[in-house]
Amino acid sequence: MPTQLLTIAKNTFVEAIRQPFFLFILVISGILQVFNTWGTGFAMGYSTTAEVSSDNKLLLDIGLATVFVCGMLLAGFVATAVVSREIENKTALTVISKPVSRVTVIVGKYLGVTLAILLAVVVMMIFLLLAIRHGVLSTAADRVDGPVIVFSFLAVLATVGIAAWTNFFYGWSFPQIASILLLPAFVLAYVGVLLIDKEWRLQNIWEPGYFYDDRVHTLAEYEADKANRMLQKFGEIKEFTRFPTFRPQIAVASIALAMAIMVLTSVATAVSTRLGQVMTIVVCAGVFVLGLLSDHLLGKRAFDNELMAFVETATSLNPRDTSFSRTGSEYEVELDAPAAIPFEAGDLFYYGPSASGAILSVSTRPIPDDLDPLEDLNRGPGRIVVLEADGELLTLRHAGERSATVLRLPKPGDAVFRTPTEVNPVARVAWGVVPNMQFFWLVDAVSQNHPVPGSHLAMLAGYSGLQIAAFLAIGVALFQTRDVG
Repeated sequence: MPTQLLTIAKNTFVEAIRQPFFLFILVISGILQVFNTWGTGFAMGYSTTAEVSSDNKLLLDIGLATVFVCGMLLAGFVATAVVSREIENKTALTVISKPVSRVTVIVGKYLGVTLAILLAVVVMMIFLLLAIRHGVLSTAADRVDGPVIVFSFLAVLATVGIAAWTNFFYGWSFPQIASILLLPAFVLAYVGVLLIDKEWRLQNIWEPGYFYDDRVHTLAEYEADKANRMLQKFGEIKEFTRFPTFRPQIAVASIALAMAIMVLTSVATAVSTRLGQVMTIVVCAGVFVLGLLSDHLLGKRAFDNELMAFVETATSLNPRDTSFSRTGSEYEVELDAPAAIPFEAGDLFYYGPSASGAILSVSTRPIPDDLDPLEDLNRGPGRIVVLEADGELLTLRHAGERSATVLRLPKPGDAVFRTPTEVNPVARVAWGVVPNMQFFWLVDAVSQNHPVPGSHLAMLAGYSGLQIAAFLAIGVALFQTRDVG
C-alpha cells in the first residue's frame, strides 16, 4: 500500500504542475505583489519594533490575502482536474480495477495535490517577502530596491529560458519545468536580497535598526543620514537590539496560511469525488468565505455571555498563597475600564481568555437560591465572589465549602463576566465543524508586534490535521459508492 500511495501521489503531483492554469496563477500572484507595492500607499500606523511598519502593514495584509485567494483557486482547479476529470474520462476505472483500494486513491490524490499546492504557496510567499523587503512606494521620490528588482528579473529570466530551452530541444512540458524552477530560482533571489542591502553592500541577515523621522531606518540609511549631518533635526533616535532583514514572524504567518490552504485542498479533494470543476470551485469559495465569517455567523451564537471588562492587573493579597485554588484565597483585580454593569459586593466573578466566554477559568456550578453570597461564604459550592468593589478595583475571594475548579490565576487581558456562559449546542457544533480561517490569519499579530508562540502554531497544526482527516474521510465515503465505470 505505501508503494501504491506514493506512486499515485507522484503521478498526481506531476499532472497538477503540468496544467497551464497552475503556472498562470503563479505568474498572476507575482504580478499582483508588484502592484501591491504601488497601490498600498496609505499609512496604517507606525511601529518601532514590529517587523512591518507604516504602509508596509497594509502591504502585508493585502499580500497575504493575495496568496490566500490564489491558493484557494489553485486548490479548487487542481483537485478537480486530478479527481473528477479522471472519473469523467474513465481513467479512474483503470486504477480501481487493479488491487488498489479507493482509500488509497483518495489519500494519494490528496498528497499529490497538496505537494503541488505547497510548491506554489512557497513560491508565492517568496514573492510576498520580496515585496515586503522592497517596501511600498508611497511617493514619487521613493527609490526602488535595486537588488530586489535585479534578482527577481534574473530568476524569471533563468526560469523562462531553461523551461523554453528544454521544451524546444527535449519536448518537456513548459508549465511543469517552469513551475518547478520558480522555487529554487526565487529562493536564490531571496537569499541574495538578504545578503545585499539597497546600496548593493553586503549586510548581515540580522542588523541594527533605528527609528526616527517617524519611520524605521536600516543601518545603511542611518549611517548615510549621519554622514550627511541630517540627524540633528530628527529628534530622539531609538535603536533596536535586533532588526531582522529576515522576518521570522512573517514566516510563521505564512506557515499558518499554508495550513489553511491544505485544509481547503482537502475540501476540494472530497467535493471533486462527486461534483464537477465549476461546482467544486463554488463549494471551495463558499467554505473559504464561511470560514472567514465563522466567528461572526456561528461563534457569537455558540456562546452567550455579556462581557463586563478586561483585567488590567491581578495581585494576590496573601503572598504565601498565590494559587487561588483553595477556599479563603483572596485576590485584588483592577479592571481596564468601568464594567458594563458595575460590580457590587456579593456578585459572582468569572474570567477567561476569550471575550465570548467560550472558555472560563472558573467552574460554573449552580448556586442555591437561598445562599447569601456574603453571609454564607463558607457554604455551598466553590465560587469566586466579589468582597469589595471600588470602581475598577475589586477584591475577590474563593468561597464555598469545597474548592472550586480554578484552571489558572486571573491575569492581564482576561475577559471578565458576571454569569456563567450559556452554550448553544447546535451553533457550537456547526462552529467546530466549519474550518475557521480566522485561526490561520495571523497578520494582526505580526503588524501589532505580538510574537506568535510555538504552542499556537502546534495547535494550528493539530486543528488543521483534524480538519483534513475529517474531509478526507467524507471524500472516501463519497467515493466508495461512486460509479466510475
